[in-house]
Amino acid sequence: MSDDPIPGALRLQAGICKAFGAPFHAAMMERLAADYEQGGPTRGLVEPWIGASARKLFDDAVPIRLANAFTHLAMSGEAPALAAAYPTEANPAGDPDAAWGAARSAMTAHRDHLLAFMGHEPQTNEVRRSACLLGGFLTVAAETGLPLRCFEIGASAGLNVLWDRFHYRLGAAEWGDPASPVEIPTDWEGPLPPLEAKVEVAERAACDRRPTELTDPAQRRRLLACIWPGQFDRLARSRAAIDLALAGGTVVDEADALDWTRAKVRPEAGAATVLYHSIFWQYLPHETREALEAAILEIGDGATPEAPFAWLRMEPPMNNLATVELRLTLWPGGGERVLAEVHPHGAWVRWS
Repeated sequence: MSDDPIPGALRLQAGICKAFGAPFHAAMMERLAADYEQGGPTRGLVEPWIGASARKLFDDAVPIRLANAFTHLAMSGEAPALAAAYPTEANPAGDPDAAWGAARSAMTAHRDHLLAFMGHEPQTNEVRRSACLLGGFLTVAAETGLPLRCFEIGASAGLNVLWDRFHYRLGAAEWGDPASPVEIPTDWEGPLPPLEAKVEVAERAACDRRPTELTDPAQRRRLLACIWPGQFDRLARSRAAIDLALAGGTVVDEADALDWTRAKVRPEAGAATVLYHSIFWQYLPHETREALEAAILEIGDGATPEAPFAWLRMEPPMNNLATVELRLTLWPGGGERVLAEVHPHGAWVRWS
């Protein structure tokens, strides 16, 4: 039996995609794994990671890069046979067998396109994650009674920067502007967060190491290619959020999260400062995580009742990447709470 972790990583991701309602993506990954084992052209696409550890494959999101590269190619118009086999609203299942035949041909005919896509880490800017973060923002607003200064790290295109301008359906409850073009439903279990809290966002800012420039059609297409085929509700929400971000002039600073946090984030009197992130922490190198956490704790030490500071994160614990939690630490005091267990894409929230 081969010790090469690449086929196993592809099949593991296939199982995740199937469990999260993306059977077409799962079928493509199963075929990519088999092709790799048989010495097919898939090997050439993942050559930079041959010999890498399973952890490195996960940190670099190699299976997702690979599968999304074909989605991007299908969206580009350069490979009509591939595009014709992908899911559509009229045919949500697509045709995985026809898609695989076209994909295998594309590995030669469109190799440069696929390699160029794989050279950039995935940046799925999942809008429905705001349904999870919302409860944390409401908790901070309710407990401090102050306007919020919101700072997002690892923000990608910044689609969640305008979280307070979306309309949410939290099970049977609602929050936000009913006229918002961005409608976010989520299955909600347990008590509701303080929906009655007064929310005023006094300041908002965001950074990413390689932000997506939404005014560039090519970069928008790349962002949308990271949405799994057949998940048309996610696609529609993302497009609506892109339009809202463009209309609102959302800006994402190109910066390292650690440097940006040290330079930009500090408590200010008269507002609650919130540093937040979602499905970001696990992709940081260990040393960066430690340095960033130390910087956040240092910021918290400077908080006062008049200038509180909150660290809100939607992340899996590093010792259990299969579970995603919403955690809040609020200073002064620095008490940490697990507010909820959540779906990685925000499809459900189990509030504590």
